Amino acid sequence: MANPVDVYVGARVKLRRTLIGMSQEKLGDALGLTFQQVQKYERGANRVSASKLHRIAEVLDVPISYFFDGYGDAMVPTGLGETAATAFEHEHLSRKESIDLLKAYYAISNPKLRRKVIDIVRTLADSPEDSTAA
Repeated sequence: MANPVDVYVGARVKLRRTLIGMSQEKLGDALGLTFQQVQKYERGANRVSASKLHRIAEVLDVPISYFFDGYGDAMVPTGLGETAATAFEHEHLSRKESIDLLKAYYAISNPKLRRKVIDIVRTLADSPEDSTAA
């Protein structure tokens, strides 16, 4: 049975790799690994060493802390045999539109503009649905 931390870190590796449009093969090449080894890391089947995690962070252009962000909150069981993180990932992050939105968001290089995009989306999400009906 895989350790929950290894599974979480692997899911974060996969999420970031997918968001930047990098294949498992390309990540593997950058790390000196096969794509099958990358798959095992992403599933949490193989534990990522500290030095390898450091290199993955460099290749994926994120701080090492990225791989642990939200870990404590994400480990709250949903009652369906999965954690809140895996439930959210299965429901939302596996959708093509979610990936497209996240890729477009991260393509915005200006952090202030990215913040404004978040503010706009939150405003739209909070507005009543019937206000868009004509």
